[in-house]
Formats: sequence, C-alpha cells, structure tokens
Amino acid sequence: MLFSISLIFTIQSHSYHKSKFINSANFLSGGLYNTINNTSQYLNLKSQNKLLVEENNTLKSILYNSETAIDSVILDSTTAKTYKFSTANIIKNSYSGTDNILLLNKGKNDSIKQDFGVVTTKGIVGIIDRVSSNYATVISILNTTNKISAQLKKTNHFGSLVWNGNSPNIIQLIDVEKIAPVAKGDTIITSGRSSIFPKGIPIGTIKDFELDAAENYYEINIALFNDMTNIEHVYIIENRDILEINNLLNENNE
Repeated sequence: MLFSISLIFTIQSHSYHKSKFINSANFLSGGLYNTINNTSQYLNLKSQNKLLVEENNTLKSILYNSETAIDSVILDSTTAKTYKFSTANIIKNSYSGTDNILLLNKGKNDSIKQDFGVVTTKGIVGIIDRVSSNYATVISILNTTNKISAQLKKTNHFGSLVWNGNSPNIIQLIDVEKIAPVAKGDTIITSGRSSIFPKGIPIGTIKDFELDAAENYYEINIALFNDMTNIEHVYIIENRDILEINNLLNENNE
C-alpha cells in the first residue's frame, strides 16, 4: 500500500516518470484496442464475406443482362433483366464418381426451381435437378449425363460440353466443326444457345484436341477454371423468360 502511494507521488512530481507512465498506459490501451479491433474484424469476416457475395451477385446480374458486349464497360442498368442471380452455399459435393451431384442450402422457399443454372465467380458448376422446401440438388458438370452448349470465346463455333468421367479438372467439348480455328489455350464459354445459361460464362481453356474418327469434328479437352473439388459459394441463375421460350418451342413441335 505504502509502495503504491509513493509511486503515485513520484510520478506526479517528476515529469520524466510521468511521461513514461502515460506512454506506457497509452501503449497498453492502444494494444488492447488493437487486439479488440483485430478480434472484431475476424468475427466480422462472415458477415463481410456475405456482403461481398451479394455485391458480386448484383454485378453479375447487371453484366449478363446488359445489351452491350460482355467485355464492354458500358452497362445499361435500364435494360429489362432476363436473368436473375441469387446466392447459395454448397453443403455437399461429390466429384469422384461418374454421376456427381451437389447439394445447395436453397430450395422452393427461396424460389429455386428445376433447370436453373449454377455458377461461381470462376465458371460453370451445373444445373438444378431436384428441389425441396429448403434444399436443391445440382447435376454437376462432372456428371456423365450432363450436356451443355458451349463455344470458343474468339468465334461463334460451338459444340456440346460433356464429361468422360476421368479427371475432375478436365472436361470435354465435342461436335465442334473442323473448320473452327481451334488452338491450345483458347478460352471456352457458354454459348447462350440454351435457356439455362446466358452467353459468356467462363468454363476453361483448351488443353489439347484432336479430330474424331470420321475427321469431321474436334474432340477438345478443356482445363476447367473452377476447382470442382473445392467450391463453397455459388450463384443460381434464373431465366425469367424460360416459360415463354419453352411454350414457343412446344408450339413449333406440335
């Protein structure tokens, strides 16, 4: 007790000791606030990440609904939006089989329906198959039953995206006519020729290619942009005109 009292008097009567004490106190309080701030930032990562996903969602919605080219910086926000983007998380992912399925934490209660497209910021993931109240299954692009229209980014030559069941990093593009200027390293994107995906969503780059047995079409191996073994956040794509398109196609088939 006497030591504490004498220490106080010493600090008050000597400017040097007083300044050292204040600096030490500031150091301790500053360190404490810094620790609290760092902890707060760490605990806030989840909510900040959610905000970033939502912002990306808005930007994608504008991008793929623009009347201008995908690479253009001029975006018309007044354009009627054909595609609606919403966010979801993958809670189960398979990639080691031949008919791989993913499970999402969104369902009918979130207005998710069959045949909606699923992508990430890096590229295509698959197509919604079955939907319950709160969950949905996705037929992965790593599924031998899947077939999606895709094309060369530098031209309009297109084919069908399939998977041979081998590597989870490599997918195949078939039925590309041999007149197409195919080259190693070329980028492959969605063609927009289906009612599921808009044109221009990235898929991957050409790893190698060869002509088929009849030498009429290319069979192309594509290195995926997405690491299908390590995905969590996805975007679900709804084509708001799909009912009108399907009705028109059904009328033509009758």
